[in-house]
Amino acid sequence: MILGLETSCDETSAAVLDGRSIRSNVVSSQAELHARFGGVVPEVASRRHLELVSYVVRDSLDQADVSLDDVDLVAVTAGPGLIGALLVGVAAAKGIAFGRRLPLAPVDHLHGHVAALFLEPAPLDPPFLCLLASGGHTLLLDVQERSGFRRLGTTIDDAAGEAFDKGARLLGLGYPGGSAIDRCAREGDPDAYSFPVARVPGLDFSFSGLKTALLYAVRDLPPDELERRRADLAASYQRAIVRALVKRTLAAAEAVGAERVAVVGGVAANSELRAALPGAAFAPLPLCTDNAAMIASAARFVEALPYPQYLELDAHP
Repeated sequence: MILGLETSCDETSAAVLDGRSIRSNVVSSQAELHARFGGVVPEVASRRHLELVSYVVRDSLDQADVSLDDVDLVAVTAGPGLIGALLVGVAAAKGIAFGRRLPLAPVDHLHGHVAALFLEPAPLDPPFLCLLASGGHTLLLDVQERSGFRRLGTTIDDAAGEAFDKGARLLGLGYPGGSAIDRCAREGDPDAYSFPVARVPGLDFSFSGLKTALLYAVRDLPPDELERRRADLAASYQRAIVRALVKRTLAAAEAVGAERVAVVGGVAANSELRAALPGAAFAPLPLCTDNAAMIASAARFVEALPYPQYLELDAHP
């Protein structure tokens, strides 16, 4: 029985995992708190984690119908992420593990996203090619075993999720941007604007030029015309991001001879991306955004630190 904690950005989450079965997965999102700023404010996020973490842990135990006496291992995201936010989760996990003399497993946040695919009801077995697309990361990973992966490509500037957030801000759609653009794009014409897809060497991504192209398109429109063309802009912008993700993913799969493709991370919830890769295995929608169940899942395949060795554990941004 594993108790997992995740506080790397703006979700405070705790989960209880029994093998690969999720007993509970409580996520308290700060999206509304940060919406007024158009993005996550690190200091605000860490303070909110501090307020919520004890309640979220208690709620996860109650929903799983277990107590700390039933927990065999504590798992926590040690990085990467916002350092202040990470420290809250690491401190909480240390306190729980130390108080019960339990081992503690420090988990890499990216490994956690991949490990979301190893959970019921439809666990995916390696090997496979994985696209990890979120607010902070865009990666192509060769997953040969559950304990890790080989990085094939990454973004050289903005992550795909960040491009969605910044695009939504330019279009006046609010935060979080991915879901806002996805909803708005359903009413628009994706062929109305021709936005560029950057060509970079190898299997890397670049979204900064696309973001700039949207900025110029928005600036050139008077307010009433922008209101009329907002859905077309959203649809065209989303299509460009998805096209870039799909093209590189298929190229990577061919390069390593992968027979299966999987997609994880917050952007994996995007409806157009799911339609563009119909044969891929997508993380379940509740496990796309940051959550503690994926962290507990990854903890099964990493080396746990024994009591009290983890007291020296530190977070890494």
